[in-house]
Amino acid sequence: MIPKITLKKIAAEFNVSIATVSKALNDSHEISAKTKDKIQEFAKKHHYKPNKVALSLLNKKTKTLGVIIPNIMNSFFTEVFVGIEEKATELGYSLISCISNESYEKEVNTVELLKSGTIDGFIISIAEETQVNKNFTHFIDAINEGVPIVLFDRVADSIECDKVIVNDFEGARHATEHLIKTGCKKIALVSIIDNLSVGKLRVDGYRMALNNHSISIDEKIIVRLNKKEDFETSMKIILDNKSIDALLCLEENSALESLKLIKAMNYKIPEDMSIICFTNGKLPQYVSPAITTISQHGKYIGETATKMLISRIESKEETDFSTTIIKTSLIERETTKRLK
Repeated sequence: MIPKITLKKIAAEFNVSIATVSKALNDSHEISAKTKDKIQEFAKKHHYKPNKVALSLLNKKTKTLGVIIPNIMNSFFTEVFVGIEEKATELGYSLISCISNESYEKEVNTVELLKSGTIDGFIISIAEETQVNKNFTHFIDAINEGVPIVLFDRVADSIECDKVIVNDFEGARHATEHLIKTGCKKIALVSIIDNLSVGKLRVDGYRMALNNHSISIDEKIIVRLNKKEDFETSMKIILDNKSIDALLCLEENSALESLKLIKAMNYKIPEDMSIICFTNGKLPQYVSPAITTISQHGKYIGETATKMLISRIESKEETDFSTTIIKTSLIERETTKRLK
């Protein structure tokens, strides 16, 4: 096997320092043209490829970002990751991506593993267990150790860092008002994400819309379910109440399951029952009838979070943390009536 050429070997060949070789290969103006040409020609001839770990020791940068998402099966997080990957590649960064699977312990272990020199910063959406127990010490410790973090979607006020959030309150308010304007009188809400900050904001937006239109809030049709509860049985009880004429589902899985039940119970959609859900994944578009959705613009969130993190990493000045708020869009399909 041909021995791998390294910065150290190139430095020994020309009797210069490793730093000089690194600068020559990066075309630095600090190195004479003659020396640069000789080193670059030698490196090319011997098929030199940079060792990222070695370069990170010199530059104190790995050009690598750590991405931790809570659930890869959720289409929203998939869209966000696509945005992160495209923007990171465009800006010359690599990714190490991990899934917390909504686990506090896994999230803590991942942050601990990656923060010690492997990555330059994190892009993270907080795991459900972490939001429930409200223990954010692992994030705060990383930030205090000089590892920047950008939180997206699921955030916490007690963590001082850059953030990219969706206007979940306004998204739910707008969706509820849209149902009201199409003639819906009794709008049920379905949430299986009540433990999450975004779920609470969406419920608040729903309540505000009803209040703004002088519609009394019926707590019995605000359906909050956890993962252990039987979704089908709970929803059948709600749907047996024939006065309900609309569902606002706070994520797409509950909307898909509800649609199946509604069709089985012979409701006409949207005449008897309208449906709107967060988020705008592929499945709501291709079921029949296609579901009206609230798009959170996941890909754009990913791009925005990546730009914020890289700007923070590369900035030579300390700047205040900022929060970017992404507006949602209502995408009308077949499960809602057209506005008159």
